[in-house]
This record gives sequence, structure tokens and C-alpha cells, in this order.
Amino acid sequence: MPFNDRLLAQPDPIARRRVALWLFVMCGMILVMIGLGGATRLTGSGLSIMEWAPIMGTLPPLSEAEWQRLYALYQKIPQYELVNKGFGIEGFKAIFWLEWGHRLWGRLIGLAFIGPLLWFVWRGAIGRRLVPRLGVLFVLGGMQGAVGWFMVASGFFPDSTAVSPYRLVVHLTFALALYSALLWIGLGEWRGEAPGNAPAPRGLRWLVRGLAGLMGLTILAGGFVAGLKAGFTYNTFPLMDGRLVPAGYADLVPWPRNLTENVAAVQFDHRLLASLVLLSTLGVALRYLPRLSGLAARALVLLSLAVLAQYALGVMTLLWVVPVSLGTAHQVLAVLVLTAALVLLHATRAPSAR
Repeated sequence: MPFNDRLLAQPDPIARRRVALWLFVMCGMILVMIGLGGATRLTGSGLSIMEWAPIMGTLPPLSEAEWQRLYALYQKIPQYELVNKGFGIEGFKAIFWLEWGHRLWGRLIGLAFIGPLLWFVWRGAIGRRLVPRLGVLFVLGGMQGAVGWFMVASGFFPDSTAVSPYRLVVHLTFALALYSALLWIGLGEWRGEAPGNAPAPRGLRWLVRGLAGLMGLTILAGGFVAGLKAGFTYNTFPLMDGRLVPAGYADLVPWPRNLTENVAAVQFDHRLLASLVLLSTLGVALRYLPRLSGLAARALVLLSLAVLAQYALGVMTLLWVVPVSLGTAHQVLAVLVLTAALVLLHATRAPSAR
């Protein structure tokens, strides 16, 4: 069959499910990438590689001379002088390997995407309308590497020992957008028309949309908490130094700066948003779970459990002053919470939307 005919053909259900499985694997790889990014940030490893070499950077240092060259570059940035001065070549290698693994995994994601994409297109397993969407996502994935370097470069400024919180949140937003788009497309390919589900109760879909938006906003607020290292202060719960609203919440002028640059305000807002997510999710579950069945019911149960676990993990992470293991797990579980919300949103679509 000519290539154009295969591209125009409507893929059969088996082919669509194969595409869906590939997209779910891609989501899993991005989830690992987000976890690696969290560990990299918490260990201060992100600034250990001073060069952006998309091709040559695939290989690690292969000689002692190359290690010394890279270490000499690192010694020129403020993070070394103010945080890690004198920790030696072995200390440098410890943070280097984590950042190198983070970047290598990003390259592997690109290969794992473009190779199967071309194969599925050639085999006619992807519908004509879906091909340009996946092509755009591949381009955006490549741009994410540039956004990551844009973020890292902000840590080389004078007197800076970490990356810009704003650039960190942009980098996280790109990752979440790519993850969500791939998951949504994968659910569509896996479920097809999904004819067996009963219509969702009136108003539920709008509530789930609001929940998903609130969860996304909470994750981005968590990005500012991470960027400002706000989790290392006010390590009590539920009060912050004995107050419900911390002193100094509105110290910065103009006031909107407090939302993204004030440690007290950023941590309080993240706590508040997380509490709203918890209460809203449990409220939706109590009201609508008895009226749901099938995938929608399972997704709502999983969402409720994930939100409860994430809230408890967030409190533990705060009280134990953000150990790397808990901080990384908190970031990964946030994506899983968003995943459950998107599955629930997909399961409650109107039949015409399928």
C-alpha cells in the first residue's frame, strides 16, 4: 500500500491500542524525568554541568583531564564559592552524575518518541489528524531541552546559588503540559468510543475540570516553593511559627511580588491550595461516587486516595525539613494526582466528545 494511502487509512482498534501503550510509556518516562529533576534540584546538582552540548554531551567525561576541566569550570560559579567550596573532585562527581543522568534521560525520551512515531506513521497505525499533533509535541519536547538550559543558566549569575524560581516553574510547566497532552491522546487511542459508560451526573464534569485546574495551580505554587527553598522554613504544621497566616506575608512591594518571591507567602499559598484540593476532592467523591460506575468510579477512588497520600506526604516532607527522598516522592506523586484527575475527566466526557 502506498505511504499516502496508509496515512489516510483509519487505524484499526488493535493498532490504536498499540499507539496508546507507546504513549503511556512516554508518560512514564516523563514521570521519571520529573522525579530526576526533583532530585537534581534538591541535591544542588543542576548547576554541575556548565556547558550545553546536545550531541557531544551525551558522553560523560572519559579521562581525568576532562574531569578536571569540568571541575575547573564549576569552580567559577557562585554555587561553588558559596555552598560547595573545597568539596573536591569526588564531591563534584557525585553531583555531576545526577545531572548528567537527568540530561541523558531527556535525550532518551526524544529517541523513544521519534522512532516509534515514524514507525507507526509508516505502518498506518496513527490517524491523519493525530500525526501533526504528535509532531508538534515532539518539537515542544525538543524545546524543553532549551528551556532547561535557559533555567540552568540563571544559576550562573553573580551571587546566585540556585536557578531562578520563575525559570524553574516555566520548565516544570512545559513538562506537565507535555505529560498531560500525551496522556490525554493515549487515553483517546486506548478507549476509542468507550460506548459502555453511563452518562456522567450533571455538573460533575465541570467540577472535575475545576479540580484539575486547581491541582495544576497547586503544583505550580509548589514550583515556587521549591525555587525559593521555602520548604526549609516554617517547619511546623498546621500553624506557621504559631500563626495561621505567617508574619510578613505581605512584606514585599508591590504586593503581587509576594505570591512568587516571598518565602512566607509562597509556602502559605501552597498549603492553602493543597488544603482546598483535599477538601474539594473529598467533597466530590462523597457526593458523586455512589452515582458512578466503571472507569469514572475507579478514577475518582484513585484520585481521592492519591490526594490523601499526597497531602500526608507533603506534611511529612515539611516536618522533616525536605529530605531528598521525600521531596522527590512529593513531586512525583503530584504528577500522579494530576494523572488521576485527567483520567477522571476523560471518563466523564459526553458521548459526542468521544
